[in-house]
Amino acid sequence: MARNRVRTARIASLLALTAALALLTGCGGEDAAGPAAHKGAGHRPAVVVTTTWEGAFAKAAGAEDVTVIVPRSVHHAPDYDPKPSDLAAVARADFVLYAPFEPYAAKIKEAAGSKARLVEVNLDNEPARASAEITRLGGLFGTKGAAERFTARLDGEVARLNGELESAWPGGKSPVVVTQVFTGWAAGLAGATTVGTYGPEPVTPARLAALSARKPALVLDNAHMSTGTVLPDVAAKQVEVVNYPGEDLDLLAVYRDAAAAMKKAMGGA
Repeated sequence: MARNRVRTARIASLLALTAALALLTGCGGEDAAGPAAHKGAGHRPAVVVTTTWEGAFAKAAGAEDVTVIVPRSVHHAPDYDPKPSDLAAVARADFVLYAPFEPYAAKIKEAAGSKARLVEVNLDNEPARASAEITRLGGLFGTKGAAERFTARLDGEVARLNGELESAWPGGKSPVVVTQVFTGWAAGLAGATTVGTYGPEPVTPARLAALSARKPALVLDNAHMSTGTVLPDVAAKQVEVVNYPGEDLDLLAVYRDAAAAMKKAMGGA
């Protein structure tokens, strides 16, 4: 009888451990396999994103069914107030992508319910960071191959644009620039020399004087948070850098457009 009780106790322990492991697997972290992984290889995950920026990252990662909540016409996306229809779309999603700085993130999380996988996205167009985030999303969506192909295209496009911009340097020298905190990636694309940053808070008189003293040739402003001429007392050309892709969710176009604007400011064709 004693042996039977011991054997029964061991079996009960093994069953409890198996159940616990299954529960942990089902409640895995953000980087665990998402809903798409459990619906077969042919399943196209429904991805709802707050803005075209997250949408471009999702498309680059291989998502084909992407719904954007904030219209492209909204100049400053964080000011948008989601409508009931927006929140209904969230409830039907497999994945919901949002950025932590968006004030409506709490509403999005609440509307997602238990079905959707909530994914916080690091929105940064610096090429290496963008590639890392796209690769991560491809892993979640089950589209790693598509994500890899896009990041290879991104690397090639960035190298090409960087070469064009360096060829356009005035006098063959790296231009001295001041950037808004969210446009530093554009300075890197141009191979520019950054001597100061500002924002996102308004530029104070003291900060204005310090930045002006650096005598930058270009000011890379954030088109989505612009307050007008940043350094009015300096003969610097101000370039409006756009971070959010268009409705086509073409992330590469963001790099091309920024390169074209900087090349024009440097006097290129």
